Amino acid sequence: MIHKIATFLVVLTVAFGFGQTTKFKVVLDAGHGGKDYGAVYHGNIEKNIALKTVLKVGAILEKDPQIEVVYTRQTDVFIELQQRAKIANKSKGSIFVSMHCNANKSEAASGNETYVMGITRNASNLEVAKAENEVVTLESDYKVKYDGFDPKSPESVIGISILQEEYLDQSIELAGNVQQFFTKKTSNKNRGVKQAGFLVLRQITMPRVLIEMGFVSNKEEGAFLNSESGQDKLAEAISGAILEYKKEFFNPSKEPEVKEKEPVKTTSEEKPVEKEQSKPVEKQSNKGIVYKVQIAASSKKLKTVPQNFKGLKPISVETSGKLFKYFYGMETQYEEAKKRLDEAKKKGYSSAYIVAYKDGIKINLADAIK
Repeated sequence: MIHKIATFLVVLTVAFGFGQTTKFKVVLDAGHGGKDYGAVYHGNIEKNIALKTVLKVGAILEKDPQIEVVYTRQTDVFIELQQRAKIANKSKGSIFVSMHCNANKSEAASGNETYVMGITRNASNLEVAKAENEVVTLESDYKVKYDGFDPKSPESVIGISILQEEYLDQSIELAGNVQQFFTKKTSNKNRGVKQAGFLVLRQITMPRVLIEMGFVSNKEEGAFLNSESGQDKLAEAISGAILEYKKEFFNPSKEPEVKEKEPVKTTSEEKPVEKEQSKPVEKQSNKGIVYKVQIAASSKKLKTVPQNFKGLKPISVETSGKLFKYFYGMETQYEEAKKRLDEAKKKGYSSAYIVAYKDGIKINLADAIK
């Protein structure tokens, strides 16, 4: 199964191409649509909320002349998951953002969370992925199209995740931005960045995230999601996160780009501190390209000793305004940095990601790898 999927991805890449152009292309995907209503609770319909919010996000982004917005749907129509991937890849998008609403049998569940592709056996993450993936049963010949995929099977959900690690770091960065901006723009619970196997993400050949904007099953939060003012706040948060990501990763001149401001990653409900220009606490001694793994960000300064970081060493630290960012390792080869990243994640730093420097100045990771 994995081989067949990988082969299909190669065909997609060759057929449609992928690469950065003079415009930052944002592919906005409103989940569900048409005969697929998504989650429906208390009169709140997921497909409608997703579409209205997507259109609001697009309207904000289109004010930036450097941005081109591509929609998988702009009306209440049913679009197959495979077709959504084709639209994204054919457009040679820079990022793919899919918007959804969550639901739970427990009406007390609340909050927003953003997913990237990944392998997970976390029960709640699997349930979210399985619920979103069940849309394929509305498609004709879905068992043939998706190579026998069973939306109710945890093995199927996990199996589709073993693909396209190439864009995982950028996806995590974008997802972290989204959660940060949700915290700034709304008072809703921040459930953090998570990983799960979503069919809509598996064939996308670019950084991509799936956003669960809140729970329609929660009466209070569902009313917020279904309101004009709520959708405005969500749209401001999501577009703000995308614009912040664009500053970091989009560089049409192809020259290494210095990052003046960094997105603050939040995994709790605390309000993020105000951001200022990043200033290194520990100066980079290495010349040329080096890679580090960012493992944590905190308003508290910690000693960079192994016992404070689950035994990891060496640890370095930088400041971003009043925030301290902690990094594990310093490698001159990207492959070695990926090994460090794996070690950090095994230690429990599930949202860790790789950052790159040139002569001590942070640059975007894509340029460093090139």
